[in-house]
Amino acid sequence: MASQFLKYAVLLQKYRTPLLVVSCGGVFAANMLYHVFPDKSYRPLYQAWYKGEPVTLSEKLEGVFQQVLKDYGISSTKNFSSFASFGFHPVGAGVPWLPAGAQIGIPANFNSTPDDLSGITNRSIFINGETVDWSSDTGSALKGALVFSPEAQKFAMAREVARLQAGGPVLNAAVAPFCLGGVWVYSVLLKQVFGLHAGPLLVRGAVNVLALSLGAVSYLLTSDAVNQWIDYSSDRRAASLSHDYAKGGVEFYDKILCRNKIVRTLMGQKGEEMYASSGNLFPAHLHKLKHTSYTSRREGILTLLNKDKV
Repeated sequence: MASQFLKYAVLLQKYRTPLLVVSCGGVFAANMLYHVFPDKSYRPLYQAWYKGEPVTLSEKLEGVFQQVLKDYGISSTKNFSSFASFGFHPVGAGVPWLPAGAQIGIPANFNSTPDDLSGITNRSIFINGETVDWSSDTGSALKGALVFSPEAQKFAMAREVARLQAGGPVLNAAVAPFCLGGVWVYSVLLKQVFGLHAGPLLVRGAVNVLALSLGAVSYLLTSDAVNQWIDYSSDRRAASLSHDYAKGGVEFYDKILCRNKIVRTLMGQKGEEMYASSGNLFPAHLHKLKHTSYTSRREGILTLLNKDKV
């Protein structure tokens, strides 16, 4: 067994560079697969269905989406396509400059207006196993938090367009292979500093474990930092399109914060564990950084609005 282990160790040492390149490339490809074929992987996952049939995006929302692409300066709208998704705000995946393009899902509640709430009230929302009563005070407040003005709808769509157009999925996918390469760098540097290249196998193994731990920590921190940078950058690009887009961005995050506060109340103890009293999300895991807070994203857009007034 020991000789077999040594044999593998020698092979790894001999071919470590090509193995590292292949490993990093494989991790990057695995992370990008979801975005290279969004019509096959992403769209079926988020597609809205009704009575066993996929919901078709309304002409109204398709028109709004095309206007957003025009406002953003997208020359070829063939790179972006939209579909009706479930949920309460737009989601997107894909890379616009690849053949399959990018897919952006737009939820049914974007069809709703203060005078016509059919896009909301004809849906059943279950919280803690119970259906939300739309006629109750809490239900009425939740309905209000789910209705967005045309400006807020445009901002929400533009935010996804900005994220995908700027290559957000590529940046996210690059984090893991970058940190995997960092594990090799950590291992080499530690052995070089402590003169362990010719040291005992057990000690070198311990150094490799330490390097792997450092790589894991680097991945967690870098992944969260990149996600937050992408979020802020996408907001800034969308809000910079016009004064109306910026105002819509403030409303959009106001409504999300309001919705989360209401859901927090409805969920009870579970809601308090998931949402802060401000409406921001708590991290899903202790080792994760905080989610990009909605309050800070709202404040960032308000800062842009104030600069415009000066």
